[in-house]
Amino acid sequence: YLNSDTHNFSSGSGHQIVTVVPSNTKHSSLWSIREGHEQTPCTAGQKLTCGSRIRLTHISTGRNLHTHGIRSPLSRQQEVSGFGEDGEGDGGDDWIITCEGRDTYWMRNRPFKLQHKDTRTYLSSNAQYQYNQRNCGRNCPIVNHLEVAAKATPDLETRWKVELGVHLSH
Repeated sequence: YLNSDTHNFSSGSGHQIVTVVPSNTKHSSLWSIREGHEQTPCTAGQKLTCGSRIRLTHISTGRNLHTHGIRSPLSRQQEVSGFGEDGEGDGGDDWIITCEGRDTYWMRNRPFKLQHKDTRTYLSSNAQYQYNQRNCGRNCPIVNHLEVAAKATPDLETRWKVELGVHLSH
């Protein structure tokens, strides 16, 4: 499940860390779906069409799912982080919903990809890139979490699904 907390990267952007965790029982896995920058505001419960531009805002911290040209610490892809204040950030927070198959609308429990509007990379995670004491440090707050990165080519690592309306799982 896509997760974030109040911890920041000690290198790279220094922004809030975004990871994947195995359970959705934590409040740190809740995200709000919002319209992309300069888009018409979405209404709660409104169906979102495939190809829509959105922002995901972390419920607990108010930071937006964000990426930019900085390398991620483990996979050396593009770093994904939490950025902004109270849901306000910049264009680096915009993602495009890419549905699979013949879906017209973004549907719960159906696979999809999120493509970053500016960099054209895809939100990804891979079990090979797990934080541990060797790569994160002795008192690392994200031990056993998986790195979230953005990568250029869509594949199985870039497939996600919505659960419960606000949880993303990989």
